[in-house]
Amino acid sequence: MSPRSSNPDPQPDVYVGLLFVSVAALISGCIFLAMELNRYDWQFPS
Repeated sequence: MSPRSSNPDPQPDVYVGLLFVSVAALISGCIFLAMELNRYDWQFPS
């Protein structure tokens, strides 16, 4: 068996970066959708 790494914390790789990019895109899309709906006097249900 190969020995495990002595570093207990895994380093983030490119896929973790892509996850952050996709979450940021989803949040910004929701914000832009709310801004667009606000232009047409759409009210959020309360």
